[in-house]
Amino acid sequence: MSDQWAYQIRIYLDDAHAEIARSDPADRRLKPLTDILDRHQAKAVSQFDAFAKYVAEAERQGPENFPLYKWTKATVDDPEKKRKHIGTFALHAGGQEVYAKDVADALEADVQGIVGGGLVLRLSRHDTNPANNLPVPAEFRT
Repeated sequence: MSDQWAYQIRIYLDDAHAEIARSDPADRRLKPLTDILDRHQAKAVSQFDAFAKYVAEAERQGPENFPLYKWTKATVDDPEKKRKHIGTFALHAGGQEVYAKDVADALEADVQGIVGGGLVLRLSRHDTNPANNLPVPAEFRT
């Protein structure tokens, strides 16, 4: 993988911790995670909440101006997909959704230390390389 790409670390929480993280990210039960996030000037952003916010903004401004509206709306409205995304959190570092490889490496290494300890179930690493990302299905393109 090339350094020309930007990266994002995502974490996956169980239902109880996901609800806490969505409603009260400063809750003491999240302390092992929040300590790591603070060290990296990062925050955990609920994928589902980000999708719902995107849909709401698109509906407010006009969906024709939001190329992923149909796809995102279908995800938000699908109960099975909601369950999948409700426990997924994108880690934004330094105020950025995606960031340099060295930032992702350091963040991933620290979070890896708490995976499987009852808070973070697993983590994944994503990049901006189009070859590594699913295309929007034709029926959802605007």
